[in-house]
Amino acid sequence: MTIATAPSGSAEARLRLAQAPQARALRAGAMLGLCAALIWPLQAALVAWVLAGLATDVVAGQSFAATGVAPAMTLAAVLGAGLGFAVLGALQAALESLAAGRLFTAADQVLATERGAVLARAARRGVHASQGPGSGAESAAAATSAAEAALVVQKLPFLVPALTRYGPARWRVMVMPAVIVMLVLPVSWVVALILLIAGPLIPLFMALVGMAAKEASQRQMVEIGDMNSLLIDRLSALTDIRLMDAGARTLSDFAARAEALRVRTMAVLRIAFLSSAVLELFAALGVAMVAVYVGFSLLGTLRFGAWGSGLSLGEGVFVLMLAPEFFRPLRDLAAAWHDRAAALALAEDLRAAEAEDVPQVLGLGALAPRLPGPPRIVLRAVSVTVSGRRIAFPDLDLAPGTRLAVTGPSGVGKSTLLALLAGQIRAETGTIEVAGVALDEASADGWRAALALVPQAVHFADRAVAEVLDPRGLGEDPARALAAAGARDVVARLPGGLAARLGETGAGLSGGEARRLLVARALLSGAAVILADEPTADLDPETADAVTEGLLSAARAGATLIVATHDSRLVAALGRELRLPPEAVV
Repeated sequence: MTIATAPSGSAEARLRLAQAPQARALRAGAMLGLCAALIWPLQAALVAWVLAGLATDVVAGQSFAATGVAPAMTLAAVLGAGLGFAVLGALQAALESLAAGRLFTAADQVLATERGAVLARAARRGVHASQGPGSGAESAAAATSAAEAALVVQKLPFLVPALTRYGPARWRVMVMPAVIVMLVLPVSWVVALILLIAGPLIPLFMALVGMAAKEASQRQMVEIGDMNSLLIDRLSALTDIRLMDAGARTLSDFAARAEALRVRTMAVLRIAFLSSAVLELFAALGVAMVAVYVGFSLLGTLRFGAWGSGLSLGEGVFVLMLAPEFFRPLRDLAAAWHDRAAALALAEDLRAAEAEDVPQVLGLGALAPRLPGPPRIVLRAVSVTVSGRRIAFPDLDLAPGTRLAVTGPSGVGKSTLLALLAGQIRAETGTIEVAGVALDEASADGWRAALALVPQAVHFADRAVAEVLDPRGLGEDPARALAAAGARDVVARLPGGLAARLGETGAGLSGGEARRLLVARALLSGAAVILADEPTADLDPETADAVTEGLLSAARAGATLIVATHDSRLVAALGRELRLPPEAVV
């Protein structure tokens, strides 16, 4: 899948970039719609011809039986014209259906590509957001997740009407009014003049309301994102809200945010309805002026405006039927203008999201066989930029079975170092060598097959505990791993035991219990290297000792153990310390 990125440039350029892979299909759909619109002048000509012929017969008072002279419109001619009209109508309907299918298929492809891009960035950003220390990083990650959820679910669908309506309407505006004027001009220069004067009023008014529509759409987009962020934040703090009896305040916050969203949405709708009403007025006045001229011309009151002896009934009917079609593309474009404004506001959000500093994960994230060499880790002159800060790391040479505590003040790069070792962040300078090979796109998945990660922010797949402990499906008995991690009683207390489902955040488990399960998962996997990020943070001493003992049991079995921590007791238990100095961050 191709992921479109455009951190710089205008919203218009970002929107063009989004539809570029499907530009040919979108153009084909628009052309089919234009061909369908061009059929109407043929149908109008048939109707005008038939009505003119029938009216001539009626006015003359002639009949074939009385005079022996055939009328201007025979039954065969009327039936033939009707059949032609029906065939053209069927062709028009088929072209419109084919055009709609092409357009919606292409728009769905654009939507799927953009959603894939947002989700890919979310995966990388999720790795990055969880690197920071403490609850601040978790809150930032939750806010980011809410913004991306709003993009994927609520905002990106605004692309579909913009692609399926605005583009085709723009093509019809460029062609249909000019075609109709060329058809009308040989019949009546007055009608052509009326259309040429009334027509430009619509795009002129569109230009006037365009900026207001875009600004209103942008405010609506911001409010949608804010409401999603509030929802995710309150859901993540639901336990605290209940403990603090803050339910009423939370409901009040939601009510205020919902009201703000309603106001923003109604502002967009007001602009849409008011501008549509004014544009319909211009179109109606234009058609009415044509109708007045045709009517008085046919009555003989107005004797100018036609090139010949006067405007005939057939010519009058023909221009009257074409007049609404002159304004229809302009009205369609005006209606789609608000879709365009919403899409441009969305493009601004996409540009802002793409401009953020998001680390690039190495590899494909797919299952792969382990790298065959011993899990030796070597760092040489490695540095990386995270959130605008450049972090330089000391050189390392870690033999298999090493126990290392990575320490230092918050923000010096402890979690970032673990992410680098796991291939979750790409080093900007220097080299990282693992198992005898360079850590790069080709080796990252194989290296991660030898790793086990105990993250600071707990996250479980929506599966049974047994599957969570054994994600690769090795079929190992988890009993020994649970015992070594001090997690056997944790599983025993769960309803259903190993068959229980915990939910993403481990509902029903304390932080220490959840981390013990993660340690058990690391032990059961037989990982050659275990990376643990603050495994004892916010735990009581007894639980912290249980988690520490579980990690040390893996180290005693021969695993390399690298832990980012502030816990002095854990540092002492590991026996080797790498302290990252604040001056390493510039």
